[in-house]
Amino acid sequence: MKIVIINGSARKGNTLTAINAFIKGASGKNEIEVIQPDKLDISPCKGCGVCQCNKGCVDQDDTNPTIDKIVAADMILFTTPVYWWGMSAQLKLVIDKCYCRGLQIKGKKVGVIVVGGSPVDSIQYELIQKQFDCMAHYLSWDMLFQKSYYATAKDELSKNAGAMEDLEKLGAELA
Repeated sequence: MKIVIINGSARKGNTLTAINAFIKGASGKNEIEVIQPDKLDISPCKGCGVCQCNKGCVDQDDTNPTIDKIVAADMILFTTPVYWWGMSAQLKLVIDKCYCRGLQIKGKKVGVIVVGGSPVDSIQYELIQKQFDCMAHYLSWDMLFQKSYYATAKDELSKNAGAMEDLEKLGAELA
């Protein structure tokens, strides 16, 4: 299976740790590519409608090559730290630009990994989950999992053996 992971974090911290644990489990039988939005030149969606949800974006930046990768994937893994009770701007930017080919990402297998500095029963995780639930419903996504993890210090998630095992298992169980 071809998996595209969108790393919603610009830092090398707990979100990247989660991604690497997932990749460790999934890499044996899957083709994986990580998209780093913070390293791309992507303009925000202007809602111009020229794309008609299938033609691609008129912006002459990294949007179309990035969305090409997402469209070609069998599975999309969205990963994000919690920023102000929601997903990061880096991840939201890519999601917004998916509009230009939205009809072509219907029915995808999807997973979500969220890492935040508050306990996982805090409202921000629920808010992010509900946003992904809405997108999944609208785009007929096969939501494989939505996982949330608590970690504050830069290397805290890597010290959580249960979380690391869970993330690796999520990747390993994909078929």
